[in-house]
Amino acid sequence: MKQHLLILLSFFAMGYQSAAQEGVPVYFDYLADNYYLVYPSMAGIGEGGKIRATIRKQWFSVDEAPNMQTLNAHFRVGESSSGFGATVFNDANGYHSQTGFKLTYAHHLRLGGDFRSLNQLSFGLSAGIQQSNLDESEFVSVIPDPIITGSRNSVGYFNMDLGMSYNFMEFYAHAAVHNLMGRGRDLYSAIESNNLRKYLISSGYVFGKSEWQVEPSVLFQFTEFTQEKAIDINAKVYKSVDFGTVWGGISYRRSFDGAQYQTASDFGEQRLQLFTPIVGVNYKNFLVSYNYSYQMGDVRFDNGGFHQITLGYDFGQTEKRYDCKCPAVNY
Repeated sequence: MKQHLLILLSFFAMGYQSAAQEGVPVYFDYLADNYYLVYPSMAGIGEGGKIRATIRKQWFSVDEAPNMQTLNAHFRVGESSSGFGATVFNDANGYHSQTGFKLTYAHHLRLGGDFRSLNQLSFGLSAGIQQSNLDESEFVSVIPDPIITGSRNSVGYFNMDLGMSYNFMEFYAHAAVHNLMGRGRDLYSAIESNNLRKYLISSGYVFGKSEWQVEPSVLFQFTEFTQEKAIDINAKVYKSVDFGTVWGGISYRRSFDGAQYQTASDFGEQRLQLFTPIVGVNYKNFLVSYNYSYQMGDVRFDNGGFHQITLGYDFGQTEKRYDCKCPAVNY
């Protein structure tokens, strides 16, 4: 029994991070031209606007498996330096769920060059309300536990995200602080930490001036309270075609922190490792993308992976604004 308990605890410590965080979890949908979902400074980054919807489902063979839906839109106001955006989301994991919305303002500063040269520093701030829910009505305990109330608990709170981006032609770099105010849910117990602050930083470059482009990038994230650290190493390839662009890539996520587990004869340690291939098509103003995340390691809850679909629509841009191969800005 002890062996199975340790294995189960190892899974929850490593395999699914969003159960311990609030706000929109950082998965791999940002690679589907959806950086605004992670960085508020990307609201209205180019001319016109974008709409993105994502659906994520994990482990189809498991009841009450984690699933998430997001919808966001952002746009630039004419020729001004101001961008606005909005995000709504629903994230469920077993008996726990969270819903919320955010509103964003971003300001974009052109640093030099002519109108067709991209050299821009951006700042963004998102503010919104999040609602966390815990349904304990079906919890059964042989020994009464005073912490379990057997009711449906719900708390709501206000929080903010702060972001900064720099785009120089084909180069880009982003940074953000999620849950800036450190407010939490106090949903599970009186001693639950309310420090949900998370730090993100990423950078990348698009190589190639012809019909083919290659885009390597990295993303690093750090959770303040738990001291958890993880890095994404990404590579994407784009091919221009008559109707738009087809593209694909792969992401490798690795945690810097491991969790110990016990086997029948020994102890082991395992770190979170996810391989995520992603494919997509930009057809005129529309985008369709699919990614599949597979968890590596001996300790897994299920052999199935994590499926995610992104649908998008770009509007308000009649031609490419900048003379660069910069997909997140030029659409």
